[in-house]
Amino acid sequence: MTKEEEILEKLKEVKDPEFGHSIIERKLIDEVRVEGDRAKILFHLTVPFCPDVFALFIGREIKKKAKEVEGIKRVEVTLQNHNKAAQLTEILQKEE
Repeated sequence: MTKEEEILEKLKEVKDPEFGHSIIERKLIDEVRVEGDRAKILFHLTVPFCPDVFALFIGREIKKKAKEVEGIKRVEVTLQNHNKAAQLTEILQKEE
């Protein structure tokens, strides 16, 4: 199993707080790339105006679960297709 596949498996544990289903089931992950010990994950939400609190919760959970994969030390999460994507991505990337 590749590191990308391992991360996708872990992300099945992340639930969309609004609907209670896995973000994998909801097809909210757009891309997972691993370069060395760093994972880069692109995601979107169900609607482009989803509340900031949900966006940040999901982004933080993605980072937490991806870091549980052996060998992954850093996780860069990018939110796409959201009316505040740039601002929310900046917040998520500043956090460790």
